Amino acid sequence: MKKLLLGAVGLVAMGISAPASAADLAARPYTKAPPPMVAPVYDWSGFYIGINGGGGWSRKCWDLASNAFVPGGVVTTFAPPVAEGCHDASGGTVGGQIGYRWQASSWVFGLEAQGNWADFKGSNTSLVIAPGFTNQSRIDAFGLFTGQIGYAWNNVLVYVKGGGAVTDDKYRTFTIPGGILADSARETRWGGTVGAGLEYAFAPNWSVGFEYDHLFMGTRNVTFTTPAGLFSATDRIRQDVDLATVRVNYRWGGPAIARY
Repeated sequence: MKKLLLGAVGLVAMGISAPASAADLAARPYTKAPPPMVAPVYDWSGFYIGINGGGGWSRKCWDLASNAFVPGGVVTTFAPPVAEGCHDASGGTVGGQIGYRWQASSWVFGLEAQGNWADFKGSNTSLVIAPGFTNQSRIDAFGLFTGQIGYAWNNVLVYVKGGGAVTDDKYRTFTIPGGILADSARETRWGGTVGAGLEYAFAPNWSVGFEYDHLFMGTRNVTFTTPAGLFSATDRIRQDVDLATVRVNYRWGGPAIARY
């Protein structure tokens, strides 16, 4: 009986001490949950500079307005001018561009200047003068000065552009047969341009894109002179140009990543 009583007292003592021991244990430390991961949004703001290359096609139509059939002789005027025919002057181009863009929400606005070397060359046989002449034209260079409006889906930008254009044009006429230079002319022609492009940013400061532009260069009277410097003819020449180029740009001066 005495042993049973001592055992009961021991069990009661163990039951009382158990909660106290549990209370003496340190509380589990609190760990703050990590913030949720949010994908960064690309910002197109900043200055950029780049290179471009591709091809171009220029449609030229010549109308003979006046002609000195003998160099230094009497000038014959044609009213209206007589059509000599048309040709396409095509070839390659390479150049560079520099500009600035700023982004508001998903809209992107920009200004850009572009200058290119070109080799757009073509010819046709004149329909007017017998036994015949070959009319040849070439664009050596062009420049674009444009404003842009675009819409961005993160690092993908679609835009349209418009503004002024300038071309450096050369014209030559060769005899048939013989291919002897009969006369030549050169002009700097101003006009307008519209275009559209798609650009993809593949790194924080680098992007690659494709652009198409159409140049409205109008109709101009071009004066031709012989190799001796004598007046030869006046042609009324109409010109339009189409360009397709691939572009690579490097951007700086703006945030690489903005908005979360």
